[in-house]
Amino acid sequence: MENNKTESTEREIVSNKELSQENAQKETPQENVQEETKQENTQKEKKPFITVKKIETVVAILLGITTLLSAWATWIGSLHSGIQSINFTKSNNMASQGTAEYNFGMQLYVSDYMAWNIVKDYNYELELAKEDGNQTKVKLITDKIERFKKQSVGLILSEGIKWMEENNEDNPFKMPGMTEMYFQSGQNKLNQSQELLQEGMRDNTKGDSYNLVTVIYSLTLFLLGIIGTFKEMPNRIAVLAIAFAALVFAVIYMCTIPMPTGFGQMNFFEFNT
Repeated sequence: MENNKTESTEREIVSNKELSQENAQKETPQENVQEETKQENTQKEKKPFITVKKIETVVAILLGITTLLSAWATWIGSLHSGIQSINFTKSNNMASQGTAEYNFGMQLYVSDYMAWNIVKDYNYELELAKEDGNQTKVKLITDKIERFKKQSVGLILSEGIKWMEENNEDNPFKMPGMTEMYFQSGQNKLNQSQELLQEGMRDNTKGDSYNLVTVIYSLTLFLLGIIGTFKEMPNRIAVLAIAFAALVFAVIYMCTIPMPTGFGQMNFFEFNT
């Protein structure tokens, strides 16, 4: 009896093991499916934010923006160069006119000084005639002085003589600022020439600055163009970051450079009628 019980117990244990193995085999495919689903979800969750497609899109946009900005900088730089040439030409012409007028003022000054010496001699003769009481000679000398003043005495010397008579002076050239009056016109032209020259030099500096901006834009285009040659994503991101930094620096620097004098966009779209 005891042997029969033992055998029956062993049979039950074996049957239970077989049932548990069958259940385990049935549950295993379901668990595998669940694990695969979890792995797929994990992979989706771990998908990188920066992808090759996004990099290419950003590069295409930056290439277009940089190309437009480079064309703008080239155009403004050429305008500065043109205005520089115009200012230099005007400066040279103004300097020539100022030199000519300055020389003319010197000649007029010498001529008026000589005329004053003649008038002074006539006045001395007039005083002698008055002392002699010869009225006929006084009248002749007076008429001669008046004719000479009309013919040979300029406006500046006339003002000096008038000032001399009003202030009881003996020389019209003692009038304050009289000598400068002969050279005022020429000096004004020379000053304008210097101003135009300085303006041309400033335009030259601005044009050089825009040329530097164009070089930086060219560097940006170069960096954007070689991004595709890098296989590793970190390298692409690094080059893209450098290119973007160069672009931002060029834009900020360009905004600090003044526009050409009298610049207006509509001035370049006028049609001749």
